[in-house]
Amino acid sequence: MAGCSDSRLVGIARLAAASELLEAKRQVQYFELPSRSFITRCESKRVPFRWTVNPYRGCEFGCRYCYARYTHEFMELRDGMDFEKKIYAKLWSAEAFRRDLAKVPREESIAIGTATDPYQPAERRYGVMRKMLEVLAGGRGYRIWITTKSDLVARDADLLAAISRHNQITVHLTVTTTDAALARLLEPYAPRPDRRLAAVKTLRGAGVAASVFSSPILPLLNDSEESLDAVAAAAKEAGAISWGGNVLFLKDCARAVFFPFLEQHFPHLLQRYRERFEASAYLRGSYPEKIEQRIARIREKHGLGRRTEQYRPEDWYEDEQLSLFTRFTA
Repeated sequence: MAGCSDSRLVGIARLAAASELLEAKRQVQYFELPSRSFITRCESKRVPFRWTVNPYRGCEFGCRYCYARYTHEFMELRDGMDFEKKIYAKLWSAEAFRRDLAKVPREESIAIGTATDPYQPAERRYGVMRKMLEVLAGGRGYRIWITTKSDLVARDADLLAAISRHNQITVHLTVTTTDAALARLLEPYAPRPDRRLAAVKTLRGAGVAASVFSSPILPLLNDSEESLDAVAAAAKEAGAISWGGNVLFLKDCARAVFFPFLEQHFPHLLQRYRERFEASAYLRGSYPEKIEQRIARIREKHGLGRRTEQYRPEDWYEDEQLSLFTRFTA
């Protein structure tokens, strides 16, 4: 069924409205969306990267705390649940992606998966992420970060290893908790934590730099010493080169979903969250400092780094081969 064009809409909202429905399952609909660019410049001072890539708009994993739900509002889709029910695959063009890459200074970082997961279920159907990696495999000197909650990333271990011979590339697997039941509540359609950790092990075995993020850290849900220590221990066992986490922040679009979730599953916490987040998306005071100290203590206990080492492949500009597995385990 073709989409309907609305003359009142402009820009990406008009493109989204006119997009043809490609496929639907359960309550999820898939569309293909023309894209003016694949790589976006990021001006935020809160993040350590300059360029972002998101192969898909919307994310089927349905994480209750997701801050990126607002991105569907650019397409005039203002129901917070549309974000996980209407998934847009960017119409692939290798030529356009190469043209975007040419604008990125080689020493600046490209972060893939900053708003939506590049390995969500849509990737099995459309393979936009895999196609991007195939282009990146022909480049040299890029700094690339990939963030995902999906074990599907292990499918590309061979390609990621090939990219790492000429570029700095790190895969960050998000594991908020090792408690499968809690993970299912918080991230209802994401792969289980043990599958994500297994992907870390697979990537490390292929010589790919892989780390674990415990983000977000949610007050009174996954922020205890025991909970964070369990993730760090599992990350260490999987061979992760680093581990860390950031405290939850809740934009308006996220609160609209997260507060009703709390009311249903953790009603005793709802008022405490309201008091702390209604005035600001970010937590203030001593709590962030306490969590930072807790993370540092656990990281030291397990011998995990703060962040991925800034390595430079020896064949960055030469043809010399280098095993990153050796580099990171030496």
